[in-house]
Amino acid sequence: MKKLLILLMFFPYVAFAADDCARLTTVPDSVLTLSNVINFGLCRNPQTAAAYAALQAQKYNKDGAYSSYLPKVDLSANAGKSYEKEHWKDWSYGASLGASYLLFDFGRRTSDMAETLATYRAAGFDYDETIQNFIYGIIGAYYELLNADADVKSAISAQTVAKTALDTAKKKYSAGSVARADVLKAETTLASRDLAVERAKNNREIAKGTLLTKMSFSADQEITIADMESQIGSDAEMKSIDELIEIATEKRPDLLRATANKDAAWHRRNSSFLKNLPSISLSGSLGWGDDNLTGIFSPESEKINGSIGIRATMPIFAGFANMYGIRSAAASYERATEQERSTENDARLDVFKAYQNYKTAQTVLKQTETLLASATETEKMTSGMYKVGRSTMLDWQTAQSELLDAQKQNNAAKYDLYIKRAAVALAIGDIKAELDKTQGNK
Repeated sequence: MKKLLILLMFFPYVAFAADDCARLTTVPDSVLTLSNVINFGLCRNPQTAAAYAALQAQKYNKDGAYSSYLPKVDLSANAGKSYEKEHWKDWSYGASLGASYLLFDFGRRTSDMAETLATYRAAGFDYDETIQNFIYGIIGAYYELLNADADVKSAISAQTVAKTALDTAKKKYSAGSVARADVLKAETTLASRDLAVERAKNNREIAKGTLLTKMSFSADQEITIADMESQIGSDAEMKSIDELIEIATEKRPDLLRATANKDAAWHRRNSSFLKNLPSISLSGSLGWGDDNLTGIFSPESEKINGSIGIRATMPIFAGFANMYGIRSAAASYERATEQERSTENDARLDVFKAYQNYKTAQTVLKQTETLLASATETEKMTSGMYKVGRSTMLDWQTAQSELLDAQKQNNAAKYDLYIKRAAVALAIGDIKAELDKTQGNK
């Protein structure tokens, strides 16, 4: 099965450091990359551990199903005494060993095994989907923290500009070139910027706590993560909708799981029908019995008995249970078929929406970069004009607000583009390719 070892396939680090990772109580002091953060999440988070345990349970069910191809052997022993005519008889003892082996059942055993294997594959794809969804959540939390960090820096930068504006207004007021109102406006703006810094820091704490919780660390710890300086969103990396959908049909876990469930339902339906056909088994037994434990354990002993033979069985009537079982299995197969179609439709829509959102995110990033450049230049020009008396404090305040807003929009657009690209990878079922691409661009 291709994807059952997705955790080890993604990150070799987990293979040799999972135990150490799970025992950690504090976040490492080093700067953590996206790959490091995902490693910690995969080896520590209970959600992924529970998904793996569910997969292991299904694996053992699959391994147990092979027992139908092996003989059945039973050993029994007995000891007892009977009561007759107001007297207890002597103790009697016995033991027997029986064995049976299914020779032929018109393929029902094979069909049952095929159903179990298909169910196991479905469980593997379910595990794969859980891992990919978890990784996508980690990616989103990672970029949200980077965005929050950038917003704090923007808010502090705007605070610094507001302080400069207040100092300038005070100097000009002392020189008598502006009214007291300019100082009051500058003080109001600085107070607003102080508040914005506190809000940005609070948002960062929340984003940090969210990421740490996904990594199963205490939310009140500190963490330092690496920024992503790569340029993404080029036209060269874009594929057509049809190409993305084709990739999704090969890799998307829920599509593969739906197909595996349909296959399991198909084999279940066949097995229900085959239950009405005869089966042939080979059986044998060896027994020993004695009334007073004086028998001799040897083949010549009269107290040793045994048998060997072939038995054929065929159900005749079971209260219509088999008939209704066949109908139920057929309906379940039809349901699984329709669910597969529904999953395919949902997958196509997911791919389309993720693709469109990513294209829009590319455009938005370019627009915010233009807006930021314009707002930066406007603020510089307005501040210079105010210092020489060619603009008002209100003009400068407006330029400052526009610059802060442009910075926040650019920060959000930059990291949103990463999240939207990861959403495309999730929609086609190939988060690993997204991680390889991101790390390769660093």
